[in-house]
Amino acid sequence: MCKPANGSGSGSELPVAPLPVSGDEKAKDVVVDAGLKSLDHYRRALPKWRYSLRQCLLPLVRWETPYLAAFQNAVRTPALDSYFAITANLGTHTFFMIGLPILFWCGFRGFGKGLVHILAEGVFFTGFLKDMCSLPRPLSPPLQRITMSGSAALEYGFPSTHSANAVSVAVYAILMLRSDHNIYSPTTTIALEALAYFYALSIVIGRLYCGMHGFIDVIIGSIMGTAISLVEFYYAPAVEEWMYSSNYAAPLIVALIILVLVRVHPEPADDCPCFDDSVAFAGVMIGLECGMWRFARYSPYATIYNGSDATFSLAAMGWPLSIGRVVSGVLMIFAWREAMKPALLKFLPHLYRLLERVGMSLPRRFFVPASEYKDVPLHVRDDNLIPNVSDFPKVMRSIRGPGRGRSVSIGPQSAADAYETLAYRERRRRESLEGDNGGVKSKESLTSLRESAAKQSGVDVFEDGGKSSGVQQQNGRVAEFEKMMGTGTVVVANEEEMLLGVEDELGEKEVFSRLVKPRVRYDVEVVTKLVVYTGIAWLAVDLILVTFEMIGLGAGHLVAAAP
Repeated sequence: MCKPANGSGSGSELPVAPLPVSGDEKAKDVVVDAGLKSLDHYRRALPKWRYSLRQCLLPLVRWETPYLAAFQNAVRTPALDSYFAITANLGTHTFFMIGLPILFWCGFRGFGKGLVHILAEGVFFTGFLKDMCSLPRPLSPPLQRITMSGSAALEYGFPSTHSANAVSVAVYAILMLRSDHNIYSPTTTIALEALAYFYALSIVIGRLYCGMHGFIDVIIGSIMGTAISLVEFYYAPAVEEWMYSSNYAAPLIVALIILVLVRVHPEPADDCPCFDDSVAFAGVMIGLECGMWRFARYSPYATIYNGSDATFSLAAMGWPLSIGRVVSGVLMIFAWREAMKPALLKFLPHLYRLLERVGMSLPRRFFVPASEYKDVPLHVRDDNLIPNVSDFPKVMRSIRGPGRGRSVSIGPQSAADAYETLAYRERRRRESLEGDNGGVKSKESLTSLRESAAKQSGVDVFEDGGKSSGVQQQNGRVAEFEKMMGTGTVVVANEEEMLLGVEDELGEKEVFSRLVKPRVRYDVEVVTKLVVYTGIAWLAVDLILVTFEMIGLGAGHLVAAAP
């Protein structure tokens, strides 16, 4: 049970009343999802330097929330709701994981490899920072969250992985279009550059519009995406040349570096699924590097796809053969995962128990050790990247009818929102008591700080927070949204049934009882993801291409038929 923080400190150090827990509940090891727990919890859960960093950044998240709500309130329409909810899928891991293998099978190996690098690095390092800083998403209310993802609210907010992915792809594409290797006409190049800019802006603005991220989240995410793309474009060719000219030590070194990064991934303060995606993309990187190294050095078909003298021609292959390659390749990837995942989940718990007995286990918080369970459920929904085969009907329904898959939520969805809601309630209660007793407030509200700044600049401020200038109404709305922070109950509704207005405040126990709880995660899932996604990438860039040549879907016969 969390204890309230003592003392008055900075504005970000807000005491939070403890969550009432019954005698039966105390006996349970309740796991809550990513969020804003009491400061005692974070002092205990985080190293001192991580806690200090978090306390420096947390006021920024709180300060920007009413401005985000004012922006959302000013521009929101049903059409934009649908547009930004749907386009958000274009920045997800699932979209890229399904689309990237097709680039390799259609002859765009260099571009495909670059995209895998920047996306894997973006997902890993944004997840690294999310768990390290443990910062929440901007509060709802006053924001209304529009999403088609059920797990997004369980993650921390800073920085935005969507923004990092979108900006990195756009920057990398623009750099490629402006390079000497560009084969497109000037008109086509300009059109593709404009499309890249539009794509990145749609994703970044959409994260703000949908209430899923704040300004600081998307700014830092965009900076990270830009930096990753610049490093990939200018330095990756030299690394690739070293890889292809080296013996087996090169891919082994790369794999070991990636595994070390997975091992040092920060432990989150709460149960956040960011680590799962980082592990999956780490496996993709290992499989990609090992598979492309083996194919380039030892495959008899390497000259068809690799190097400046590559003979592969998508146009010569034709539509029927190209579609056959894509369909067959996707089926092989799903067959691999459907076979390997249950096999590993069945076998690995026995191995893990043996390792635990000799003291060789590597425990991670929020993952149940093998000694505490008998079997892993085979149909556990442990994958946020590629949906299970059984989930495809649901995915197709959400694509066919966007409104069915989209929800608008108002109020706390996770422990992040719940603890922040309680923190604001406690803050206002203390300020009210201090005001009634004639005491000096230890912490000014956001509205008071804005009023003080306005008075210092010579602008008259009314009691409702408005100004005598032309921006009176705008600042009044911002003040209203600031007052909504810390109110509300848990509400999830389709857009046709969206609830508006002020909700009755629930007690602490009721708030937490309505939260979305993360699923139970098992220790063997980490290695399972590494093996499965290493295999997926290796198959995509190596073994599937070899299989194409063997079953009549390859490009070798085109070379033989050429005059």
